Amino acid sequence: MATQSTSEGQRAQSAGRVSRRRFLGGTGAGLLVASSGGPFLNHFARSSGSQAAAVQGQWMSTTCQGCTTWCPVQVKVVDGRAIKVRGNPHSTANHGQICPRPHLALQQVYDPDRIKVPMKRTNPLKGRDQDPGFVPITWDEAMSTLADKMMELRASEESHKFSVFRGRYSYLRDILYGSVPKIFGSPNGISHSAICAEAEKFGAYYTEGFWDYRDYDLENTRYVLCWGADPLASNRQVPHAISIWGEVRDRAEIAVIDPRLSATAAKADEWLPVMPGEDGALAVAMAHVILTEGLWSREFVGEFNDSVNLFKNGEAVDEAAFTEIHSNGVVKWWNIELKDRTPEWAAERSGIPADQIRRVAIGFAKAAPASISWVSPGSCMQARGGYAAMAQHALNGLVGSADSKGGTTQKTKVPAETVPDVGPYQDEIAKKHSKEAKIDQRGTLAFPVLAKGKSGGGVVTNNVADAMLAQDPYDLKVVIAYWANFAFSCSGTSRWEEALSKLPFFAHITTHASETSYFADLVLPAAHHMFEKWSFLKSKQNLHGYSTLTQKVIEPMWDVRQDETEIPWMLAEKLAERGFDNMLTYFKEQFADPETGQQPTNSEEFALSATKFFTQACWNSEHQDYGKYGDRLAGWQDFVDKGVWNSSRYESGKKWGAFGTVTKKFEFYSETLKKSLTAHAEKHSSTVDAVLEATNYTARGEQAFVPHFEPALRWGDEGEFPFVFFEHRSRLNREGRSANCTWYQEHKNVDPGDENWDDVLKMNPVDAKRLGLNNRDMVSVESPTGKLTARLKLWEGVRPGTVTKCYGQGHWAYGRVATQDFHKRIPLGGNNNQILPPEYDRLSGSTARHGGVTRVKVVSV
Repeated sequence: MATQSTSEGQRAQSAGRVSRRRFLGGTGAGLLVASSGGPFLNHFARSSGSQAAAVQGQWMSTTCQGCTTWCPVQVKVVDGRAIKVRGNPHSTANHGQICPRPHLALQQVYDPDRIKVPMKRTNPLKGRDQDPGFVPITWDEAMSTLADKMMELRASEESHKFSVFRGRYSYLRDILYGSVPKIFGSPNGISHSAICAEAEKFGAYYTEGFWDYRDYDLENTRYVLCWGADPLASNRQVPHAISIWGEVRDRAEIAVIDPRLSATAAKADEWLPVMPGEDGALAVAMAHVILTEGLWSREFVGEFNDSVNLFKNGEAVDEAAFTEIHSNGVVKWWNIELKDRTPEWAAERSGIPADQIRRVAIGFAKAAPASISWVSPGSCMQARGGYAAMAQHALNGLVGSADSKGGTTQKTKVPAETVPDVGPYQDEIAKKHSKEAKIDQRGTLAFPVLAKGKSGGGVVTNNVADAMLAQDPYDLKVVIAYWANFAFSCSGTSRWEEALSKLPFFAHITTHASETSYFADLVLPAAHHMFEKWSFLKSKQNLHGYSTLTQKVIEPMWDVRQDETEIPWMLAEKLAERGFDNMLTYFKEQFADPETGQQPTNSEEFALSATKFFTQACWNSEHQDYGKYGDRLAGWQDFVDKGVWNSSRYESGKKWGAFGTVTKKFEFYSETLKKSLTAHAEKHSSTVDAVLEATNYTARGEQAFVPHFEPALRWGDEGEFPFVFFEHRSRLNREGRSANCTWYQEHKNVDPGDENWDDVLKMNPVDAKRLGLNNRDMVSVESPTGKLTARLKLWEGVRPGTVTKCYGQGHWAYGRVATQDFHKRIPLGGNNNQILPPEYDRLSGSTARHGGVTRVKVVSV
């Protein structure tokens, strides 16, 4: 719906100017309104005792987006009120189970601190120290204002200076993130992906040609080697992992490489508290052991022609002496990188004893092919981390566990429509300006960003702030951001605050008043994805892919709209009123309801028809892919009721000889990376060595094409900043958005070493004694780029010489629970991104948020 009723508009306008206190306090009329007779917050107190037990309600299917596993869940709705969450019993991927995260969503959807109506800024000055002076407005005024600003860009032939910033998303993302800027005339759909896990994907792509997250055959594995992964708490597939981990422990050995004693490390057979950023040294040393001990897979890799192992410490091998089967370049890898990478060498760099390195490598190889080398962001989202990811994943190839029973797998197909072509709806302005360079500088010499082998194929999310400040390649003038809080979630937060302060016009679509919201000209209240929105997700776990719906299981209490569908439709209506109807025509013509053939006529119909359009292969018996890859759902309503479409179980081994690499083999010498790096160098009339120099890697020559050790890149001099800082994740963090939930704060000690209602910096007692620091001291943590204050926790579960803190606390906005004092902008704890520098793994574009990228000093305050 494009406009509000007269009463809605009067109600919103009558609230008048809203101060920072009233912004969240809910004392102003119009901010806490709910429809008369609707489910108010005191509903929880209506029934007690036997009356509560008699409540029936209805279980309705939807999806949790607390992490990228996107688990199918069900919500119990009683009298229009969501009161309970459980796993979806129709899901084969997560066994109908869930982790703690979905439960916290109940507090999010009914959070009194949510944005309740559209708001506009009245203070032209922007900055963290400025009161925005937000006042409530109607949706009609909000969309008209945004459309006017966008049309000004087209009038001045500057449509490319418009951008959409995308944070977390559903698979309707390409409507707002892709189609809207392209039809309007901009290349700038900027995703959050590079602050998430692109370096992890880099490792699998340049060894086996698979740019995605992997799946793991935990049901049949005999060895799990976790590289910074914490499957029981914070990595993907947590519900599946916690459901099966008891069986895994009974059957398999578990080794965890992590400088912190994580939940998974606490239940492991081996804990290797590596020095952050030195994971690559361990990986190549383990490969050295596997080869010198003769434990590689003959079936997968191959054998010496005379069956005599020539892999000897420090000795080169004749490539002609070895015949490979499903791999490429194992001898080259040995000669270029591995022959001198002994456990003793790695011990000096990693801090892990040589005997333990050797023992873990041998145990991993002997269990093969039912072995898993589990790569995670913690071990590769670091400066120069792409090669560490390659080295860690290469172990799967070395022992034959890549695409093998009990090992790592790729994914089954989940059928879905692609977003319709926007070409016919682009006018000359759009065709011209959508070809401009993207704002994040991807594909430049210093940012190859080689996603899927293409120069500039990925995104450099965090670099957008610097590009905006430098106006290179140009300045941005109008930005829409949704489900994104880059002023909190990107390292080097002060850069984002400065860039957003200088942005002429900014619209933020959000559920809560986040840090980013306070730089906005419009704040638009978003529907909560799990309870108030139509969309779908695709994911995988337990060797099953799935398509899972989110749906409106409750009617929203407040005047919210769905971010990826309703708001684009309403914007398109306003653009059409101003003479640019291309976008609205595209929405109507390309997203007709697959069941009825009817074109959508309003924003709510568009949200539903778009969801049905993209998912029709799962439920429409007339679709060419119906039933081909898994479930045969009995129509749309069956999909709505069950909430999930399940694929057939993944069949291992079919990729052997058919990997997505240049050679079709598992590449230890990566011809795929060689081709990509060479193309990027030639694009800039340069050399591969020059590219490596520009991107801060140390490798030169042939070493660039093999998994190899790169020394950790750290900010700060050790003399001034003696500790290596690293961060970790919480099993309660819903993508970093849990801090305003009391359940999150009350149960924070489920994360090993953490404390309830506090934000602690964990330090080994050995280090604290040396510095004269005591448990529960308040300390200042300072890096070369910033500082924060936290409470000190003395804990043996962190490696000496390092300090660590969980990500997710330190909000100065977001709500009254998330902050110590919201009205005075005093955060509860500290935001790690205030001390983490804006550093990158430039080959993948990833933000280097792990690997001990900065040193810090810790002093009592």
